[in-house]
Amino acid sequence: MRYRALLVAFLAICLSVLTACSEAPSATSSVPLTYDQIRNTGLANKCPQLSEMTRGSIALESGKTYELVGMCIEPTAYFVKEEASKRQEATYVPGKVLTRYTSSLDQVRGDLAVDSDGSLLFSETGGMDFQAITVQLPGGQQEPFLFTVKGLTAKSQPGQSALNSSIDFEGDYSVPSYRTSNFLDPKGRGLATGYDSAVALPGSGDSEEYEKENVKSFDVGQGHMSLRVSKIDSATGEIGGTFEAEQPSDTDMGTAEPVDIKVQGVFYARLEEV
Repeated sequence: MRYRALLVAFLAICLSVLTACSEAPSATSSVPLTYDQIRNTGLANKCPQLSEMTRGSIALESGKTYELVGMCIEPTAYFVKEEASKRQEATYVPGKVLTRYTSSLDQVRGDLAVDSDGSLLFSETGGMDFQAITVQLPGGQQEPFLFTVKGLTAKSQPGQSALNSSIDFEGDYSVPSYRTSNFLDPKGRGLATGYDSAVALPGSGDSEEYEKENVKSFDVGQGHMSLRVSKIDSATGEIGGTFEAEQPSDTDMGTAEPVDIKVQGVFYARLEEV
């Protein structure tokens, strides 16, 4: 009897684990998920994914206006450019993201036009197009940066008559300051508010030694992104693929030199005719 009860308990645990695993929600599911299914799972940070067998194409006509909507850009790998020594060139070192489940861009939209040379031109117009992210290097150094695609203008190869899985978009975008004008540093100094200098040093607060820390600036950098389309569903207008972006890190409002950040990941979007 004692072993029979133990066997029944063991079977009950196995059945509960199998049931939980079979009902686990996924980002690729076409069934709408409830809040309880998404909460604390990280699915809200995941982009929809198309099947690996989706290899169609969507014909585009010159003169018509198209739009990419619902674009989701999900980073999966981060790299920071670091100098090993003065004799070696700087190389990208893998970094560990510290921002958990708030790194993807979502509901990004933009115009898609057919240029005179047959190339496709994507111009980003809005959406949730920025996220504040911090990555940590193997040595413990942390690099914050604003991951964004603001004002992205990306162009494909010429001679394209359709959106297919061999098209690559490439272009530049603006990278605003990681912090806004109302941010105050530990000394209470800011760009649009706060003290002009460190209050604890009234005699030397305006000296040249502290000028770089006292004078704040809203630096706007430039990033470069490439979007590689690899999946297209011609029936629904959905597209997917991978991306790679390079952009500067935070400058602490002009008080630090930026470093180069490389972000790799996947993206998803839907093509609509306007």
